[in-house]
Amino acid sequence: MERKYLRAGEFGAAGRLSPKALRLYAEQGLLVPASVDPATGYRYYSPDQLPRARLIARLRRLGLPLARIGPLADLTPEARALELRGWLAAQRSLLDQRAAVVEALRWSGAESGLVDAVQLRDVPATKVLCRSRQVDTTALDHAIRTAERAIREHLRSSGLGDGGPTLVYFQDLVTPDSEGPVEVAVPYDGSVEPAGDLYIRLVPAHTEAYLPAPAGYEDFPLVLRVYDALEAWTDTRPDVTCVGHPYEICPGTGAARFDVAYPVDVA
Repeated sequence: MERKYLRAGEFGAAGRLSPKALRLYAEQGLLVPASVDPATGYRYYSPDQLPRARLIARLRRLGLPLARIGPLADLTPEARALELRGWLAAQRSLLDQRAAVVEALRWSGAESGLVDAVQLRDVPATKVLCRSRQVDTTALDHAIRTAERAIREHLRSSGLGDGGPTLVYFQDLVTPDSEGPVEVAVPYDGSVEPAGDLYIRLVPAHTEAYLPAPAGYEDFPLVLRVYDALEAWTDTRPDVTCVGHPYEICPGTGAARFDVAYPVDVA
C-alpha cells in the first residue's frame, strides 16, 4: 500500500536534501511539509513532493539563489530550460570577464610608458549637474549614456546648451560582480534647477593628476592599467598626495576617448 506521508528524515534522504536544507526550504516556502503534527512538531511530506524536492536540490547545486529557485521550480520544463540557458549564458560572460581580470592581474604593476605620460593641471571651481547609480561593469556604459543624455537634455531645456565634458566619478570599486556608486556629472554655466534624480553640486578648485587613456586601454580590464599608472606616479612622488576618488573625463586630451584623473594635493 502506498504510504500517505514520509517522515522528514525519510523524505530528505529520498529527495537528497539534508535536514537543515528541508527546514530552510520550508521556512522560505519552497517546499512546505504536507502535514505537521501539532503536538510534537514533527514534519511529514507526501511522496508526491519528491520530484519537486529533487528539482530544488539540482537547482541549488547550480549555485542559484533561493529567491530564483522558487519561480524556476514552478515553471514548465520547457520554460525552465529556456530560463536556465539564459542564466548560463550570463554566467559564461561573467566568467570570461573574471578571466580577463585574472590576466590583467598577471601583468599587475604600472607600465613605465604610461607612468611617464602622467601630468598635472589645475581645475577651476565649477558647478555640475549630476546623477548617481549603483552599477557593476556590465551596466556601467548604459548608466553613463542614459545619465549623460538626461543631464544634457535638462540643461538644454533650461537654456544652457549642452554643458561641458562628461565627468564620471567612481566612489568605490566597480567590477563585473561588484556594484559601486558611480556619479555622472556635466559642468555648466548659469542657473538650473534640480529635477527628478538630477542634483547640483559644486566641484571646488583643485589640482588633478591625469592620464589620457591610450588606444586599446579604454575598456575593462586593460583600463585598470591606466589607473595603476596614475597611482604608481602619485605613490612615488613625495610632493603629491591623492585626496579623492578617481574620475574619468570624456572627451579626453588630444585624441583620447577619455582621461583618467585623481584630485591631488601638491606640496
